[in-house]
Amino acid sequence: MPRYMMSVHGPAEYDDFGNYSSREEMEQAFADTGAFNDKLQAEGYWVFADGLDQATTATVVDGQGDEPIITDGPYLESKEHLGGFWVIEAPDLDVALRLAAEASKACRGKVEVRPFQTEMPQ
Repeated sequence: MPRYMMSVHGPAEYDDFGNYSSREEMEQAFADTGAFNDKLQAEGYWVFADGLDQATTATVVDGQGDEPIITDGPYLESKEHLGGFWVIEAPDLDVALRLAAEASKACRGKVEVRPFQTEMPQ
C-alpha cells in the first residue's frame, strides 16, 4: 500500500503556545490531534507521527567534503518550517487527501501531502 507523508508547517520560532493564540486553543488542538491519531491507528492508516522542536534547534551537517561541516540552525532561511508530520499508509491519494483535511482541522494548520517514492509491499 502506498505511503504518504502529511507534514504541518509552522513558524520558525514560537512562544509558549506555539502557533496558537492561547493555552486553551493549544490544548484543544493537541486533544483534537490526539483523537485524530487514535482514528488513524484504529482504521489502519497509522505508520508513525511526531512533532518537531523549533527549527532554531536544528543542526545542518554537510559531509560531502573531506571533513564534515556542521552548522547551527535550520538549513533554509524561512519564516515557516516543518513542525510535525504523519507517515500513513493509504490505498490512494484521494484517501490521503481526505485524511489530510481531517489532520488540518485537528491541528489547525495547513497540511502538505507527499507520496513516498517506494510503494510498500502488501
